Amino acid sequence: MAGALQYLESQRNAQPELADWYNALIDLYQRKLWHQLTLKLEQFVALAVVQAGDALIQLYHNFITDFETKINLLKLAHFAVVVSRQYSEKEAAISYLEGVIEKLRATKELRIEEPILYVKMQIAAFNLEKGNKKECKKLLEEGKATLDSMTDVDPSVHASYYWISSQYHKSCQEFAEFYKSALLYLAYTMVDSLSEAFKLDLAFDLSLSALLGDNIYNFGELLAHPIINSLLGTKVEWLYHILQAFNTGNLIRYQELCHIHNAALSAQPALVENEKKLLEKINILCLMEIIFSRQSEDRTIPLSTIAERTRLSIEDVEYLLMKSLSVHLIEGIIDQVEGTVHVSWVQPRVLGISQIKSLRDRLDAWIGKLIAQKEAKETLLQPLSESYLFDALNSFCARGAAAES
Repeated sequence: MAGALQYLESQRNAQPELADWYNALIDLYQRKLWHQLTLKLEQFVALAVVQAGDALIQLYHNFITDFETKINLLKLAHFAVVVSRQYSEKEAAISYLEGVIEKLRATKELRIEEPILYVKMQIAAFNLEKGNKKECKKLLEEGKATLDSMTDVDPSVHASYYWISSQYHKSCQEFAEFYKSALLYLAYTMVDSLSEAFKLDLAFDLSLSALLGDNIYNFGELLAHPIINSLLGTKVEWLYHILQAFNTGNLIRYQELCHIHNAALSAQPALVENEKKLLEKINILCLMEIIFSRQSEDRTIPLSTIAERTRLSIEDVEYLLMKSLSVHLIEGIIDQVEGTVHVSWVQPRVLGISQIKSLRDRLDAWIGKLIAQKEAKETLLQPLSESYLFDALNSFCARGAAAES
């Protein structure tokens, strides 16, 4: 205890501008208020001045180690990960974190796998940065198995797993897997806690992966997430508008944007290399929008109608339909003799505001039809009901008269 206090006092004297912080840490430490001390440390290590050089490494070894097993162990894992990022050598950082894991295991506390998993994900991140994808993948697979075996897992642990998973898939250019992992990361993360630069980079990567990922035909979830607004007002705002065009299957709008932002698009090798794939994807989304815009009883669509909207030949439209059927975006039957397709089912989608308004209008129209049918039936049945009652009354009276006679 004396050593820890001496360290804090020496730092207070060396950094007068942080004297209030060090006095607060000394006070809480002496009073053994471990929870309050943990909260104060969280605020302290977030300061930019403290994150410079090896200040956090010294803080951990000279102060935190004195009481590390007395605080919440997941919070200890959080501190350890922050400290590890100050090591200039990845191997030294990994060695430090492995030492923390040994300390965590030695506590033999319940649910100890939770903080250990959090630390392991940072080790996976360092391995990925070193180019050791094999070790990173191994840690991710182990982490997934651990996550699946636990309940009530802290959001920070989920977030750390899905973030490292997304970065692994990004390094392998696995667009669809990156997209799924990054969205799951956001599901466990407070967007307001992220820096503007980080949000912009992530929004850009998510947008590209949505466009380029195999079997990603629903952009509604991404467009509904607040992070996508980070693209607005920037040099890459064009990407936001392209996503909107894809989401509504608006081929004409997409072609206009490609013409207007040709230079920006050409600067993205992945988009240039996958130009044909992008055109096929927006044609499929155009097809889905055609189906969605029709009433359920009007799902027999002439191939010529699809050809007109997608600007494809009839043969290409047939290929487009077969592709959509193969990836289970739609279910139906193509009638080549009649030149039509009957769609019995279309994959559910996350709808945008304009699409929800369209759905509302269709529901209103359907309700209107039901009311009209109800009123028509009542009109037809009313005379019949009155006639039936009149005849029944006459019959009753006739039977009564016959009985009296």
